[in-house]
Amino acid sequence: MRTNFAKNIALTVSLVAAGVILFVYILLQNSQLNLSGWLALAFAVAMFLLMYFMVLRLINRFVFRKINPIYKTIQNLKIPDDELRKQLEGKDLISEVNRDVQDWAMSKSLEINKLKELEDYRKEFLGNVSHELKTPIFNVQGYVLTLLDGALEDSTINRQYLERTEKSVNRLISIVEDLETISKLESNVIQLNHEKVNLVTLVEEVFDAQEIRARKKRVKLTFDQQYSEPIWAYADKKKLFQVVTNLVVNSISYGKDEGRTKVSFMDMGENYLVEVNDNGIGIAEQDTSRIFERFYRADKSRSREQGGTGLGLAIVKHIIEAHKQTINVRSSLSEGTSFVFTIKKYNPKNML
Repeated sequence: MRTNFAKNIALTVSLVAAGVILFVYILLQNSQLNLSGWLALAFAVAMFLLMYFMVLRLINRFVFRKINPIYKTIQNLKIPDDELRKQLEGKDLISEVNRDVQDWAMSKSLEINKLKELEDYRKEFLGNVSHELKTPIFNVQGYVLTLLDGALEDSTINRQYLERTEKSVNRLISIVEDLETISKLESNVIQLNHEKVNLVTLVEEVFDAQEIRARKKRVKLTFDQQYSEPIWAYADKKKLFQVVTNLVVNSISYGKDEGRTKVSFMDMGENYLVEVNDNGIGIAEQDTSRIFERFYRADKSRSREQGGTGLGLAIVKHIIEAHKQTINVRSSLSEGTSFVFTIKKYNPKNML
């Protein structure tokens, strides 16, 4: 272990000491540099070397004692001092610690910023959860109190209020179930059951299930072309069905009257690229980076009118990532939106 700082101090002290010794001796000999003078010079050089190494050792030990706890803390080391000294042998300790302190400070700064972001996200998430749960709960409370106050005996409104209560309860159930799904996906509790899946058939089943919803919004569900042959993927069929359903429902909900939702497939080597494209209202650029966050709504007022939980796209992202694949979004206001994700091809050779 060495330090440039210690070497500089040791060199300075040793030179001064040797110079003083030589200067005093020459003065005592009346400035005559005879044989005794050369002996004095040799003695001064010897004293210089001795003091240099003594001072260097002392300073290094002093520096090591002061920097040792800092270095151990930064490196998260739990080893004896002797072993640490061996590891640092031949290294410039001050330069090492200086560099490590800068790196440590930078990493801690990034960590603090990340924690602040997570704290802001946590606060926003809790606020969103409370808001989403509060609305249906207050609705249920209002309907029940109205019925208890006498409306229960009024046959013209009691059934209507009970149906509204059921609708709010169902919304609560949907929110809780979606939160539970995300929690399980994030903790890897849900195990994917991979199997051979025909993407064309799966999308057709989604179209059939959402036909009534699409008809009400006058949105046409279609493929980009006619697929006469099956397109085989290797995935969890139920989870993939949920992904496509959420994306199609999202495109219908934010589509235009007489609009369309189009699904297409593209061969990407080991994977297929699946695109769900619409010509709806689109998403603002500042919102696209957050669209997969839980409860995040680009158009908050209109989103709640659609009756969704605000968790659909977050679930989609988690399911796709659980398949070790990616999903992205492209959108422009008033020009529509495209959700694009990849899914692994089915390859019998890789399944063996």
